[in-house]
Amino acid sequence: QAQVVESGGGLVQAGGSLRLSCVVSGTIYTPTVMAWYRQAPGSQREFVATIRGGGSTDYADSVKGRFTVSRDRDMKALYLQMHSLKPEDTAVYYCYAFIRGHDFWGQGTQVTVSS
Repeated sequence: QAQVVESGGGLVQAGGSLRLSCVVSGTIYTPTVMAWYRQAPGSQREFVATIRGGGSTDYADSVKGRFTVSRDRDMKALYLQMHSLKPEDTAVYYCYAFIRGHDFWGQGTQVTVSS
């Protein structure tokens, strides 16, 4: 059973930067899709960014130009570089991996942006 673990969250001032990391372990299979989602208090979980096996990426409009998603060569680690952070970016950030027809989620890492 695959495990997905995020790290790198924290408290940062508006305009600052953070880098989130996600590691997939416990499986010999390579995720075909990995993504970041986030959930703010009182809101539904929303899509942030994704990267596919071929390397193509997509971003939510709200983070385009500020966030960059990347991965390691074997798709076992995922990263989210966040710049120009805004208070509205405050949320729990979740890593998602799609492996052999199954969805795997991490426990989330808190990102708090102070104004």
